Amino acid sequence: MNFAVRVLQLFIVTLLYFSAVKSAYIPREGGRSTYDVVPFMEVYNKSLCRPREMLVEIQQEYPDDTEHIFIPSCVVLTRCAGCCNDEMMECTPTVTYNITLEIKRLKPLRHQGDIFMSFAEHSECQCRMKKDLPKEIEKKPRKGKGQKRKGKKNREKKRDLCMAPSCLTSAIHTLQPSLWTLRRGKTVVPDQGGSKISQCEPCCSTCSERRRRLFVQDPETCQCSCKHSEADCRSRQLELNERTCRCDKPRR
Repeated sequence: MNFAVRVLQLFIVTLLYFSAVKSAYIPREGGRSTYDVVPFMEVYNKSLCRPREMLVEIQQEYPDDTEHIFIPSCVVLTRCAGCCNDEMMECTPTVTYNITLEIKRLKPLRHQGDIFMSFAEHSECQCRMKKDLPKEIEKKPRKGKGQKRKGKKNREKKRDLCMAPSCLTSAIHTLQPSLWTLRRGKTVVPDQGGSKISQCEPCCSTCSERRRRLFVQDPETCQCSCKHSEADCRSRQLELNERTCRCDKPRR
């Protein structure tokens, strides 16, 4: 009877021992549960710019060879990759070297063979400024029909403003010479009170954008006339073109 009790006690102790060992099991070093959180420093260090193994397409390294099939089609190379924490910088290699790999090269319906191909690998990396930065090019906006009409109205309004009595040439010349001057082609006159200075914008639009030197314009009437006369052109055995104000060769 006592023997049976001792056996039963020994069996129970054995079960308790194995259950305790199982509950106290420690996973091997480096193992991680599905619910573990990766620490920040580990995440940050893994994202740094450094040499790391990458899969690179052989066709990408040899783009001119389009008639062959490579086996394998991609190889594992040590290349620079990682984050630089700045949009203006990129992870670039500072030290490179070549490595030779044996690749099988096939040609459809023809022979096949093993060849040795050279690839570049990176041993040191650094974050540097990007070479090809997008350059901002300022483009003048194209004017639509509405903007053109608005510009025409502004020119007409400007013409009415510059034709005010204080800006007329006749009114300017009635003032004392010491009270008016010319600044950058604009007549500057004192106002009626004499305390403020107002600028009179040019009243007339230009006769020609390309050939201004060939025209003479009356500031009061805005009428354009040619700088050269018919006699000037005839003295050079040419004819005056009244539309362009140029001395052209006579027509036959």
